[in-house]
Amino acid sequence: MKRILILLVLIHSIQIIGQNNNAENRTIKVDFNKTAGKLNTMFKECIGAGRANEGLRADWQQQLALVKKECDFKYIRFHGLLSDDMAVYREDNKGNPEYNYQYVDVLFDYIVSLKMKPFVELGFMPNALASGKETIFWWKGNVTPPKDYKKWEDLIKNLTAHFTERYGAEEVKTWYFEVWNEPNLTPGFWTGTQQEYFKLYDYAARGIKAVNPAYKVGGPATAGAGWVPETIAFCAKNNVPLDFISTHTYGVNQGYLDEFGTSGTVLSPDVNSVNGDVINSRKQIAESAKPNLELHYTEWSSSYTPSDPIHDSYHSAAYILQKLKQVGNAANSMSYWVFTDIFEEAGPRFTPFHGGFGLLNTQGIKKPAYFSYYLMNKLGEIELQNSDKASWTSKNAKGDVQVLLWDFTNTHPGDKVWNQTYYIQDLPSKEKGKVKVEIDGIQKGKYLLEIYKVGYKVNDAYADYLSMNKPSQLTREQVKSIKDKNNGAPISTEKITIDAKGTFSREFKINENDVVMLNLIKQ
Repeated sequence: MKRILILLVLIHSIQIIGQNNNAENRTIKVDFNKTAGKLNTMFKECIGAGRANEGLRADWQQQLALVKKECDFKYIRFHGLLSDDMAVYREDNKGNPEYNYQYVDVLFDYIVSLKMKPFVELGFMPNALASGKETIFWWKGNVTPPKDYKKWEDLIKNLTAHFTERYGAEEVKTWYFEVWNEPNLTPGFWTGTQQEYFKLYDYAARGIKAVNPAYKVGGPATAGAGWVPETIAFCAKNNVPLDFISTHTYGVNQGYLDEFGTSGTVLSPDVNSVNGDVINSRKQIAESAKPNLELHYTEWSSSYTPSDPIHDSYHSAAYILQKLKQVGNAANSMSYWVFTDIFEEAGPRFTPFHGGFGLLNTQGIKKPAYFSYYLMNKLGEIELQNSDKASWTSKNAKGDVQVLLWDFTNTHPGDKVWNQTYYIQDLPSKEKGKVKVEIDGIQKGKYLLEIYKVGYKVNDAYADYLSMNKPSQLTREQVKSIKDKNNGAPISTEKITIDAKGTFSREFKINENDVVMLNLIKQ
């Protein structure tokens, strides 16, 4: 009964958040001494990347180091760990397995050196172990079931034992092992049935637990929030280990897979797109035989295609913040897909801005989406009580105060127009009135006030690319110019004094899809 009440409260609160909260004049009023507990940082628990082999590139590694430093993601997840370009598995002429982890070690050593952790996705099928020839993507990940499930289990067991030997059991206990990717997309990521996926999962899970029962294994890593009740029911009925549920969601209306980036997409007008799926998954878990499972959304974004200009647009920054705020406490992690446009599912890309998934483009230029995570990472560890639905307010142990606020307005004209033609235009933002920020109870003294902003033509690299007439290649000078202009530095800094009353008040104009952060740093 208690669980049902909690769910009703959760669903009710989501309905409130889903309403248009961007009234003409907003007031964000908080008190330094009225806290809401520890800030939930599920937004930076995990980040996606394309495939394991791309992680051997110098530019990929340099970009990951930057993203770790400025956004502080804890885990990273990618496809293709077991694909042939990672040279993990082959068989001798008698059919005996041969294992090789030299490439895997280079990649995992680098990830661990950054103080990050792998969210280990187990896929795709090594060709020598595959039952068929079907593949996905330009890099040809084999998506068929194993020809021998015992050999599959042995591979996973051997790999897990290798990780244990190399990094230690205490470290590997903090990792997550996720079996496969989007097996509900057939044809696509899996040529087998649901039952064959469950068999694949069963053998992999037993292989991992044979090395150490404390290691965490889960799935089904489905597209569109699918198969959650079925996976839990299968594992409960057959006594198969399951430590977490993982699945995916994207904020567009149609389809789940655009293998080569050729689909047209439309940003969903549903105010509960993305977060509606997450809340429903949490509800499915709560009503299941395993009600306390962790829930990890191991992919999410505004769009599922690597050729969607919304990914490059300034609209993305406010969209990301809005969706994460709406999700609230429903997920343990929301892994944005992906951190970089060094991403070759559709093949190497031919232009510097092509609607790629990345927070950074191929040259390491920061897109507006990047700054959502950059600014969230500046929030303090204690959240302040705040009734405004499109902001976070926080403080840290030093007495600094942070207010991150935004306006999310879906300006997309509807189903008759694709994202691919809408978001490539110059799209000036309209005024949305004023926002007043009032903070009471601040400690008396001198502060440095930093104001950050993302929006139309502010930390908006794509607008600068448009103004250059979209060159198919960027010169070094053009890259430097775009990076220098869109570096995320405060748009203003000023010294202020808080008197004995302890009140800070500031009012400013806001436009559609603006993101603004106030950071009061105690001197």
